[in-house]
Amino acid sequence: MTGKEIREKFLKFFEARGHRILPSASLIPANDPSLLWTAAGMVPFKPYFTGAAKPDFRRVTTCQKCLRTPDIESVGRTARHHTFFEMLGNFSFGDYFKEKAIPWAWEFTTRVLGLPEEKLWVTIYLDDDEAFNIWHREVGLPPERIVRMGKDTNFWEIGVGPCGPCSEIYVDLGEERGCGSPGCGVGCDCDRYLEIWNLVFIQFFRDEAGNYAPLDSKGIDTGMGLERVASVLQGVPSNFDTDLFREIMDYTAGLAGVKYGADSRTDMALKVIADHCRAVTFAISDGALPSNEGRGYVLRRLLRRAVRFGRLLGLNEPFLYRVAGAVIRQMGDAYPELPANQEHVLKIIRSEEERFGETLAQGTEILNRLVQEARAAGSPVIRGEDAFRLYDTYGFPLELTREMAAEEGLTVDEEGFARAMEEQRERARRARQETEYLSERDAFYQALRNKLGETRFVGYDTLETRAKVLALLREGRPVDKVVAGEEVEFILDVTPCYAESGGQVSDHALVSAPELEVQVLEVYRPVEGFIVHRGKVQNGVFKKNDSVLVVVDGKRRRDTARNHSATHLLHRALKEVLGPHVNQAGSLVEPDRLRFDFTHYAAVSGEELHRIEEMVNQAVLENLPVQTFVTSLEEARAMGAVALFGEKYGEQVRVVKMGDFSIELCGGTHVRSTAEIGLFKLISESSVGAGLRRVEAVTGTAALRYVRAREEQLARIASLVKATQAEVVHRVESLVNEVKELERESEGLRARLARYEVQSLLEQVKDLDGAKFLAARTSAPDMESLRAMVDLLRERLGSAVILLASPVGERVNLVAAVTKDLLPRGLHAGKLIKEVASMLGGGGGGRPEMAQAGGRDASRLQEALQKAYNVAAAQLKN
Repeated sequence: MTGKEIREKFLKFFEARGHRILPSASLIPANDPSLLWTAAGMVPFKPYFTGAAKPDFRRVTTCQKCLRTPDIESVGRTARHHTFFEMLGNFSFGDYFKEKAIPWAWEFTTRVLGLPEEKLWVTIYLDDDEAFNIWHREVGLPPERIVRMGKDTNFWEIGVGPCGPCSEIYVDLGEERGCGSPGCGVGCDCDRYLEIWNLVFIQFFRDEAGNYAPLDSKGIDTGMGLERVASVLQGVPSNFDTDLFREIMDYTAGLAGVKYGADSRTDMALKVIADHCRAVTFAISDGALPSNEGRGYVLRRLLRRAVRFGRLLGLNEPFLYRVAGAVIRQMGDAYPELPANQEHVLKIIRSEEERFGETLAQGTEILNRLVQEARAAGSPVIRGEDAFRLYDTYGFPLELTREMAAEEGLTVDEEGFARAMEEQRERARRARQETEYLSERDAFYQALRNKLGETRFVGYDTLETRAKVLALLREGRPVDKVVAGEEVEFILDVTPCYAESGGQVSDHALVSAPELEVQVLEVYRPVEGFIVHRGKVQNGVFKKNDSVLVVVDGKRRRDTARNHSATHLLHRALKEVLGPHVNQAGSLVEPDRLRFDFTHYAAVSGEELHRIEEMVNQAVLENLPVQTFVTSLEEARAMGAVALFGEKYGEQVRVVKMGDFSIELCGGTHVRSTAEIGLFKLISESSVGAGLRRVEAVTGTAALRYVRAREEQLARIASLVKATQAEVVHRVESLVNEVKELERESEGLRARLARYEVQSLLEQVKDLDGAKFLAARTSAPDMESLRAMVDLLRERLGSAVILLASPVGERVNLVAAVTKDLLPRGLHAGKLIKEVASMLGGGGGGRPEMAQAGGRDASRLQEALQKAYNVAAAQLKN
């Protein structure tokens, strides 16, 4: 059973039991400062469990994308550890409790997934007698397979929030997977007993002091790891050997010219890259960006770790963005936000790869020298101050130093590292004159601002100004000059360049002086009141204290301003059309497009999108004046200005007012009147999580290009179907009807061919101790056709054991059936197909009377079919 099939079966199972299927929420928790990442399926529903919000549905089921990093260094070394994973879950908000959650879990595990009951164990919390009674008396599980365990394993919590006792389902993978210890059992650290599903019974709320208070309304939160279940059903030794990972790893192996399974070090690198790239791809798609703090630091750490393992495979050029493309291709159907954000995701990953390339090369060279020095001195430890210098000067993460030292049999003096870090922090706090680059980014820039003063921003009023160069930074260290071809960060006393903020990208600009040109590629504000420019010297020598002319790229600024002003009009239109509950949840404003995320609990209909687009364009046509002014936060709110939820505002705020249509707090750049926006065109609407929607739009010349492209597309379609543009819809409808008719005819022909093939298969039936037995190869193109052929054979044979196989490319589809009259004789379709599939490098299973499986090695098909007779014969009870 593929990962996709497991995902779909789970959601449909609970949908049939009154649950509403909701899309996965973002990896970035909405309005929850207690969490960096969505680390479990219940995270988006915390307000429902606490009573802070009322759910629209009391029963919900999801497949939630999750990200956890406590065990990052175990990824690739074990069969089960991941940073990114998918969590299947069913939830009850004050509806059902243990009495339904436990039997449903058992039913899905045994009947839908087809896992043998005798292989399953469960754990419960020490004093949870209620759960014990349901498992034993209602489900029928023997008491000896119900294990009571302590708080460290069977009480679920992730910091502040809802929590409670839990019950876990384990699969016994067999003695051959065990440690051989006499005491080996559920809870052992070996690979024999694998936890696949955790049922959490939400009864309490844990506060910041660690106190537990009963919840007014009990809830259910379950989590089944998709990757783990797939490994069991596909009969493979690790999660990485499932179809969820192999396509990504095989793609990476192809890039590197290696083969998975040939070498343990190579295999580990492929696993780390696949895991981390999944995490990075999803995180960036959901709005995270690499940085030196918070979730941005986690993201950067994952990306850099993956890149380093790529170097071990000989991938010395940027490659991770290409692997991310493979992730998007594999998972885009289940998570449509991935292909929607593909260009952005790949761009960010490649940029970060290129930035880290030089750092990695320098840091690795220095670390190798430190290793040699430690060995020469007979020391098993890398000194803490040396590790800190790597981190401080070259941005080389401590985690990488630790891992690479461990590979050489050495450790790192982490206490010494911590002391060196604290010394740097103290120097920054006292704002002493800097003698070396401080890796503590905020402390460094804070000290630099205290030394140089705040940057005066004049970009609201002008696009050019003269300025003095106060400081130059090369690789994070102050320098006096930079020459042509080198990248540089620099600080000016005054600038017209807008620094990236509030979703609006930064300006580009040209800094010039006689015989000098510097292209500004990024502008950011690391600390309040301090603006840093990043650029590349095109010509000349760039020196500290230079007097320069700064000219902003006017076209880029105007295009960006059009899109930013349009987001304000869009925000108001969304509230008008969809309701006042709509609030901005994020935005991206670039020169060529805008992206706007907002709170809403349903897809926006085509008619609603039309009204929204029309309302924005009407405001554009009305040529509303755009006014900006600074006032107190209290006065702005009294005027009805919209403030973004979660944003921090000072006493004085900047207000952007567009006629009587829109008024918001905003620090971005805008047009002078709405007419300057030009045409506004919505181009997409999608879900980005539970209760979150996203629209994308273009304005101005980008909107004209979009419309022109659609016109050209329409003309092309009209040419292909040989119709005028006015007739194209009617012509396409006619062609669609013709295709449907041809498909019906084709279906009929396939059915007739199947009957002919069934007739030839009947000639291959053998005797199996008085029972009819058939194991044969067919030409069925897919699993559905294969099942239909088995049904036809059952009808014709009446009583029989049937196993049909159909090669599809290099893979093999398998379906087995045992008629009910033969079940008492011990014949079992699920067990039969599992053994046969294992010979083909696959797995599967099912009920005694019907089962299906898949294999990866079609070359052994004939051998497997011959073995099927012996397997069935061994099952027979005489």
